[in-house]
Amino acid sequence: MFDFVRQHTKLIMGVLFLLIIPSFVLFGIEGYTRFNDGATQVATVNGTPITQTEWDNAHRLEIDRLRQGNPSLDLSLLDSPALKYATLERVVHDRVLAAAAAEEHLIATDARLAAELQRDPTIASLRRADGTLDMERYQQLLAAQGLTPAGFEANARFELSSRQVLGGVTDTGFSSAAQAQVTMGAFQERREARVQRFAPADFTDKVQPTDADLQAYYQANASRYQAPETASVEYVVLDLDTLKKSVNVSEQDLRTYYEQNAASFGAPETRRASHILLSVSRDAPAAEREKAKAAATALLAQLRQAPDTFAAVARKSSQDETSAASGGDLGSFERNKGMDPAIAQAAFGLAKVGDISDLVESDFGFHIVRLTEVKPAAVPPFEKMRAQLEDQLRTRQAQQQFGEMADEFRNLVYEQSDSLKPAADKLHLSIQTADKVSPAPAPGASGPLANPKFLGALFAADAIDKKRNTEAVDLGGNQIASGRVVSHTPAHARPFDEVKAEVRSAFLRERGAELARQEGQARQKAWTAQPASATSLPAPVVLSRDEPQGQPMTLVEAVLRADPAKLPTFVGVDLGVDGYAVARVDKVLPAQTPSAEQAAQSQARYGQLWGLAEARSYYELLKARYKAQILTPAPAAAAADKASR
Repeated sequence: MFDFVRQHTKLIMGVLFLLIIPSFVLFGIEGYTRFNDGATQVATVNGTPITQTEWDNAHRLEIDRLRQGNPSLDLSLLDSPALKYATLERVVHDRVLAAAAAEEHLIATDARLAAELQRDPTIASLRRADGTLDMERYQQLLAAQGLTPAGFEANARFELSSRQVLGGVTDTGFSSAAQAQVTMGAFQERREARVQRFAPADFTDKVQPTDADLQAYYQANASRYQAPETASVEYVVLDLDTLKKSVNVSEQDLRTYYEQNAASFGAPETRRASHILLSVSRDAPAAEREKAKAAATALLAQLRQAPDTFAAVARKSSQDETSAASGGDLGSFERNKGMDPAIAQAAFGLAKVGDISDLVESDFGFHIVRLTEVKPAAVPPFEKMRAQLEDQLRTRQAQQQFGEMADEFRNLVYEQSDSLKPAADKLHLSIQTADKVSPAPAPGASGPLANPKFLGALFAADAIDKKRNTEAVDLGGNQIASGRVVSHTPAHARPFDEVKAEVRSAFLRERGAELARQEGQARQKAWTAQPASATSLPAPVVLSRDEPQGQPMTLVEAVLRADPAKLPTFVGVDLGVDGYAVARVDKVLPAQTPSAEQAAQSQARYGQLWGLAEARSYYELLKARYKAQILTPAPAAAAADKASR
């Protein structure tokens, strides 16, 4: 049962929304780089416009992110009007939360930002032995993703402050057992029904279209049989990875880099220690602190005489209950990580195992620290690190070259816009060609031809009519490209003879679906008038929202909506291209009783969903407060999805 709740969150949210505010914008915490210019406004928030350029760049970044996670993904699917509109909704969402965070003075402090970044295992791995962050490797990591430290950290701050805006709502979601039971009841409701499907394929043999029928269908649906516009193009790409392969690194450079960064390549030194604590607050009266210090001093003198009794004294006298039971053992820790700084400093200041420190004062009181184990830093030998060192140095030098060459690349393709050869010759780049390129990325396309922004520049009027170079387009992932149209073929109607087989298949599908619908409606009417005549119905099945038995949800909903007082009764559902279905609803079955564990899980999950629903309601209020308005009409698919939510 709980698996159903988890897997059908969207459906459950729909029920909850009926109790709060229906129809919300799908949202997520995502920061995008802002590109302000005077382009067409597509939305406004708090009087500030969101431009077409910002929208395009946000969508490009989203596609780049998905592409990095799944290189084989068909990017043409991601550039649909509905998904691009969803990106605009997310940009608006970000602006609304940013406005709310600013008004409520919600900020992410440096300390909170640092703590959040340290939770990222990739960033945590960049820390040196002394606990400081290796900024060079940090910058390289971000640069590989097309980011700068300032931009990355600004986005991280935004995410943290945005979480605060809605976190106070989502984190307080609560559902009582009764509420969860009522809501779950809607998904566990079960009914027994006999279902008769009328499939289009069962009726296509009755359809015998003439050539005139097919010609008429072809003319009525001409837009389906259009050959898209295509172009033969040439293009050049400036790519960091290609530059990296041409970089030469000397042996001396490698050894110097190794010596300068040796500590960051291996495991840092760790030490294990035990302590005895006599606790006293820093704010305690002076007399109380002196008393604790005197007691600690006496213990220290005792231990100097008999250091081997440290564990026994810790068990008896230490006021740190957690470590006292194990003889004061604190475990292993690094110099600047995982231990109170005062204790770590004392432990790393001791010369050898068995040494005992002087009194150590911390926020907790007075400590006596004994060193019990030392594990020296383990630095891999140069030869073992050689490949990694060479890769890092190549990357650093290639990044420097890329920055310098990118500016020259942009200037050359712009200033000598009638040819790509000057840029290719000057920067030693190859001119690549492609035929039958379309405005949308083709399945399996890669490089610039998989980038919607690059294709958009290629198929711009100026590029087509005047055969000029496109501007240098940032492809993400440290790649920029410019292209040029060699020849262009406009969109045109495909000849009837070429598409006749496609036209016939479509005609048969539509006519088959129409005949199936007519037959289903006729049977439903006849069976409703004379229920006893429904003798050919299949065996009964038990239908519910969580177990639809392979039946369309539209049919399941129709079965569950049937009036229990009028059973048995017949319901029919138009399945569109899948034909028609008629169900005789025979009886209502009792819902299955969940176990105590399942009920508790459902209650917790509904509490989370309730919090999300309230957060989305609050977001709608924020949209109204900050006058958020999308000026671009939603495409049909996006509008339908939004209505379903």
